[in-house]
Amino acid sequence: MKTRLETDFAGITFKNPLVLASGTCGFGEEYAGIFDVSRLGGICSKGLTLHARPGNSGIRIWETPGGIMNSVGLENPGVRDFISRELPKMKALGPAVIVNLGGHSIDDYLEGAELLDAAEFDILELNISCPNVKAGGMNFGLKAETAREVVKKIRAVTKHRLVVKLSPNAEDMAALARVCEEEGADGISLTNTFLAMAVDITKRRPVFDNTYAGLSGPAIKPIALRMVHQTAKAVSIPVMGMGGISTWQDALEFIMAGARILQIGSASFMKPSVSLDILEGMQSWLEDQGIGGIQEIRGIV
Repeated sequence: MKTRLETDFAGITFKNPLVLASGTCGFGEEYAGIFDVSRLGGICSKGLTLHARPGNSGIRIWETPGGIMNSVGLENPGVRDFISRELPKMKALGPAVIVNLGGHSIDDYLEGAELLDAAEFDILELNISCPNVKAGGMNFGLKAETAREVVKKIRAVTKHRLVVKLSPNAEDMAALARVCEEEGADGISLTNTFLAMAVDITKRRPVFDNTYAGLSGPAIKPIALRMVHQTAKAVSIPVMGMGGISTWQDALEFIMAGARILQIGSASFMKPSVSLDILEGMQSWLEDQGIGGIQEIRGIV
């Protein structure tokens, strides 16, 4: 039976539009002992790379007013280990499975995508916010033509529905999203964390060993909402929205701005089961307003 929150994304039916965001829930099992994750629409894996990575040294998480800064460094077990050990457990949890893939060269992306192509899951989320080590460290997702190359090549080697995750630091977000659509992406997700910095005034040095880190949480919500709105207007493929969503009111704003699916990230650190609060709040609001389905308010602003 269809519910008010049932959502279609690129031909995949989600029981509701709420997804645990990449990098904030491990592979989902970590939260399964805290609340019933099967009630969610989906789970997005932590960012994977072709080979296992230990992550960054030094401080990795730093609280800031209205948000969290992180410099984890894509710590992950690598694609092969994920497929053999983590993916079966993710699938057993029940929600739709989204696999996030990063890379530091085109070859890394391609080999990782080819390995994942033999596995069964719902969506491949391509993180093009990674620095291209062969191009002096510039992120793949900053310029449209660089993004075009990686999306085109990944589209050619994957059977999975392909969603491209964009960085807020891109030169032109709407233009970048259109390029992804032109090269066969089935959807767009945004936004990744914002480049930020913190200074330890006692030590007189940056808090993070890499100097800069990614800012997420409520502080970025108004900017992320604006970017989702602009991107949803620029493309015909569906958009996954994220960035500071912590209440059901936030979630409804993103839906009204054009997002079809929502990823909940940093808010889960404050309350692991916050996604269920958001879910219940959205459901109650739709009922109170006499709205039959979430699609009736999507993109209305």
